[in-house]
Amino acid sequence: MSSETEYDVIVIGAGAVGENLADRTVQGGLRTVLIEHELVGGECSYWACMPSKALLRPAAALEAARAVDGAAQAVAGARLDVAAVLARRDAFAAHWDDSGQVRWVDKAGIDLARGHARLDGARTVVITDVAGATRRVTARHAVAVCTGSGASIPPIDGLVAAQPWTSREATSAKEVPGSLAIIGGGIVAVEMATAYGALGCSVTVIARGRLLASLEDFAGDAVARRLQESGVRVLTQATTTRVVRDPSGRVHVTLDSGDTVEADELLVATGRTPRTGDIGLDSLGLDGLRAGEPLPVDDTMLVAGTDWLYAAGDATMRAPLTHQGKYQARAAGDAIAARATGRPVDDAPWGTHVATADHRAVPQVCFSAPEVASVGLTARQAHDAGITTRVVDYPLGRVAGVAVHRDGAEGQARLVVDAARDVIVGFTVVGDDVAELVHAATVAIVGEVPIARLWHAVPAYPTASEIWLRLLEELGRPS
Repeated sequence: MSSETEYDVIVIGAGAVGENLADRTVQGGLRTVLIEHELVGGECSYWACMPSKALLRPAAALEAARAVDGAAQAVAGARLDVAAVLARRDAFAAHWDDSGQVRWVDKAGIDLARGHARLDGARTVVITDVAGATRRVTARHAVAVCTGSGASIPPIDGLVAAQPWTSREATSAKEVPGSLAIIGGGIVAVEMATAYGALGCSVTVIARGRLLASLEDFAGDAVARRLQESGVRVLTQATTTRVVRDPSGRVHVTLDSGDTVEADELLVATGRTPRTGDIGLDSLGLDGLRAGEPLPVDDTMLVAGTDWLYAAGDATMRAPLTHQGKYQARAAGDAIAARATGRPVDDAPWGTHVATADHRAVPQVCFSAPEVASVGLTARQAHDAGITTRVVDYPLGRVAGVAVHRDGAEGQARLVVDAARDVIVGFTVVGDDVAELVHAATVAIVGEVPIARLWHAVPAYPTASEIWLRLLEELGRPS
């Protein structure tokens, strides 16, 4: 670690977002230090995206074989090897060893400081290491907050005392419990219900509303059906009122109906909270910056009321997804470098130095069974935004490429079109192995490709991408 106390840029948080931002500022010629108090690589690498998808993939592969006649006979009676699944998960989480990420940071020319970072006035950060020693560093140009988010724990009677799992424990567990209750109905809840159910665990999902309530209704309905068919108990419109862990270790979850759910472990998956509570925001004396709340930023990711403080990723909660945070980080890093060197900043919509896509072109995938892939607005969101829409749906199983891929294939795709501009503003598809379909929709939305031009984007036959032709046919060819 360099002994320098002054840098061009200080980045707080060495997760995927902080790494990307620091990489862009270094490439822009700015001396940068990256500060991390846990593992370099952050939540996505060790407790979220990578380990969760590693847990889900073996079950998806086995189910895919079971859904194709000929292959199904070859795997008849086959069961997942739980130990092997967990070992593969461990490998994708690098065994919670960040030495590989540290090597990348060093190769990228970024300085690394270990410890907890706290702002101490403008452009100044105090780093406290594990031994309690402190070190003060200052930034000539910018400080960027990339501290991510943590699991929200709702104020339910007895919940904290019951020591529930969060997504961290669920993705890093060394053993599969006999039974698992999950409070929540979002993507984390659904993915972990899918994974643990496939690993032989008896799972109950307790959701206050529908599953995947932020997505199109048909998405949550399809996932709920498949979970129930696989043996997962799904309780919707159910509110948890009390939680108790008894002396034997069993958890008892009381619902507003008076019913009780019992399980060996309890996972709370009710959302995320930005990690801004202990980073010294109070030292800045700025209105609108409150500890524990998202940092307000413009589209260059500059924090409101400052000309030196930036934030990206879940610290802003603009679009709390790893890929979107990395996108924000690239915009912020390039904007910092441009401003530091006196170059023009392209901050018009869709410019070089802005994260415009956060507003209406955010792709996401729920790796449940079936998968849900979406980008842009749902039909309801578009209506609420005052957009006059045309909405069309098509059964996925009627597409030749999908039918060949999986016997008895089911699913649904939806296009939401801005009727005034004749461009797509939303796309959702539900089905097995549909995740890769979302990027074509993302390109169409970001590029504002006219429907008339999309007719000339010919999908190869027989592929799942023919869903695009079918949806266009439902819209009707322009005269």
